[in-house]
Amino acid sequence: MEGFVYVLGCAHKGRYLTYVGWTTDIARRLARHNAGKGARTTRGRAWVLLHSEGFATRAEAMRREWYLKRDRKFRKMLAAKAQ
Repeated sequence: MEGFVYVLGCAHKGRYLTYVGWTTDIARRLARHNAGKGARTTRGRAWVLLHSEGFATRAEAMRREWYLKRDRKFRKMLAAKAQ
């Protein structure tokens, strides 16, 4: 696998937040998010991995990330399962 898409989840101030991203190493990326060195919107929160998908190329992973960022129904379903 060359690329992965992941969905993270976090309980924050009475609601459940999700974050979608892509990477070549999920474990390393999750550790960076939780260390406060990820995207600005993820800093200061404890994230857990809700979902991941592997792809043969980075381009495929980036296309899927673009789609999942707009698929709120899917992200709400993942958040509901995590709570």
